[in-house]
Amino acid sequence: MELRQLQYTLQIAEEKNFSRAADKLHIAQPSLSQQLSKLEQELGVKLFQRNTSTVELTYAGASFITHAQKIMDAVAELRQEMDDISQLRAGRVVVGSMPITGSHLLPYVLPAFKEQYPDIQVTLREDTSLNLEKLTAGGGTDLSLLSLPLQEPTLSYVPIGEEIIDLAVPPDHPLTKIPEVLERGVELTQLQDEPFIVLKKGQGFRKLTVDLCRGAGFEPNVVFESNNIETVQSLVAAGMGITLVPRFIARAKRSELIPAYLPLAAPAPSRTLVIAYRKGRYLSKAAEAFIETFKATMEHRQTLYHS
Repeated sequence: MELRQLQYTLQIAEEKNFSRAADKLHIAQPSLSQQLSKLEQELGVKLFQRNTSTVELTYAGASFITHAQKIMDAVAELRQEMDDISQLRAGRVVVGSMPITGSHLLPYVLPAFKEQYPDIQVTLREDTSLNLEKLTAGGGTDLSLLSLPLQEPTLSYVPIGEEIIDLAVPPDHPLTKIPEVLERGVELTQLQDEPFIVLKKGQGFRKLTVDLCRGAGFEPNVVFESNNIETVQSLVAAGMGITLVPRFIARAKRSELIPAYLPLAAPAPSRTLVIAYRKGRYLSKAAEAFIETFKATMEHRQTLYHS
């Protein structure tokens, strides 16, 4: 049974005449008759009672028409929905995000996306970097905001921006009083005897911090750990140690406990923020639009930051 056969049958039932139905369908009458005969043979019933001047539905034909109309209506609805999705008039995208990074970037990205694509639903899932990678690899999200390097080999990604890494120290730290530091930045090797406050294991920036220290030839002396980068910064501001912090996440000036932020010496380390997705997974137009909106928003935020 083919959709065109349903369409042909509905047209015959409406016109009650093969010739008029064929004209409306823009096919030859013999072809129309042939298709109906094939359908009736397949079903094992007669759908129409043929008379000299008209055709009438049989009992089976009337039942067939009822169901055929529902099927054609469903097909039309499906085509319209697919067209809406392809034209970004509808859709849904599930986005994973690192909580703190997302809290600083998504308030700019989501309103911009909603303004441009008001009928696309965005569902947000927050978790640690490691859990997000597993979630994305398993299809639990369409996209996830992460930073390189990724640990999960089944993920692909689109870079959306570079974020400079700064040093956060207590406000009265000796490094804040050295003019050369403010001008040229802090060498990582100067930090080998400092107490570090870092994120707990499983978070991508914890690994990046440790890797940067090891690259400078020392193992960081970790004195406190936290799941929250805001807590880490508060502890630094309270004089408990130092930390590295992504520039976008530097504590807002309205906070009571504010560390001093110092640049690191050139070439200043950075992290690459990416939108990751499972390799081989079809990216819907809604997902592609979200990526483009995120990239544009990141470019705008970086421009404002450096202006």
